[in-house]
Parts: sequence; C-alpha cells; structure tokens
Amino acid sequence: MLTDIFLQLVNKYSKDHELATNLWLEIFTKYSEPKKHYHTIDHLEAIISDLQEVKDKIVDWDTVLFAVFYHDIIYKASISTNEGDSAKLAMQRLAVIGYPAEKAAKCANMILATKSHELSDDNDTNYLIDADLAVLGKTPYEYQKYTEQIREEYSVYPDFMYNSGRKKALSHFLQMDSVYKTKYFSKKYEAAARINTSNELDEMK
Repeated sequence: MLTDIFLQLVNKYSKDHELATNLWLEIFTKYSEPKKHYHTIDHLEAIISDLQEVKDKIVDWDTVLFAVFYHDIIYKASISTNEGDSAKLAMQRLAVIGYPAEKAAKCANMILATKSHELSDDNDTNYLIDADLAVLGKTPYEYQKYTEQIREEYSVYPDFMYNSGRKKALSHFLQMDSVYKTKYFSKKYEAAARINTSNELDEMK
C-alpha cells in the first residue's frame, strides 16, 4: 500500500519512474534500519491510516503525505537533530522531483513541528502532529507495545537516564491543555492518551 501511495505521489511531479523507485527504496531502507523498532514503515502506515479519516479536512494532501514519509527518515536515539536533519533531506529530495519550493518549505516546517507537537497556525500541520501522536490514545495493548518499542530504540541508555527523559516527555504531554490540536483527534484519542501516559508515568515512579 505505502509503495503505491508514494510512487503515485512522486509521479504527479516527475515522470522519472526510476527516480521515484529509488526514492522509495531509500525511504524503505531508512525506516527498516535495525535500530528502529517504533519509527518504522508500520508507523508510517498507521499515520496515513489515521489521516485518511480526515482527508477531506486537509488542504494540501500531497505535502502532508510527503511530510509523513520523511518526518522520521533520520531517527537516531543518540542525537537531538533528527527532525531538522529529516526536514533537510526532504527538501533535497523534493527539489529533485521538481516539487514547488513553497510546498517543499511547508513540508519541512511540518516535519520540524513533530519535534515539540505544539499548536500550529497551519491546520494541516496540526492534523499531521496529531496523527503522529495517535498511538498515545490507542488501546492499552497497543500502547504497551509502543512503549516497549521506544525503549528498544533507546537501549543505548541505561534505565536511570532513559526513565528521566521519558518522564519529561510524558509530563510535557500531560501539561498541555490538549495533547491533540484538532477536534477529530481530540475526540477520538484525548481521554485514552491521558490515561495511558498517566499510567506509564505512575509506573515509573
């Protein structure tokens, strides 16, 4: 499914099918790296699945899709520049296919927004960051699986360091007026997200 979505998306802007295939192979390879346990192809599929439900509310669907595909293409637990590096790579790849510069810049800004997940003036961005955090409001089983995968990605850190950082992240979400910025995602996931994150935080104390 993802392969077709990406290739059809690129082919709207470039007729170089070999280029489109190579760009997809790069994405697939990056999201399949051994050290990635959560930020994988499955994560992309989940985001797009959630966003399909609000496609009619999204103004620039193509740019949102490109932001999904590239937002975690560079993700290393040991660095703090993942979003910036991913946004830079996205700009480079979008330039190659002749994507409009203004839209490419919007895509980069969307990717950067997935770092802090703060309310944006751009509602397309709000839908993207909400879908990126949808896992927080999934079933307890899915949430547990997510926390285990995140811990594996950060296995380079001992428990005391990981727990400290994780507590900060969870507290950050809980201190927000709303974890989700759009009505759709707030209604669908907000209550469960607060329960899941609160429970995880309690277990770490």
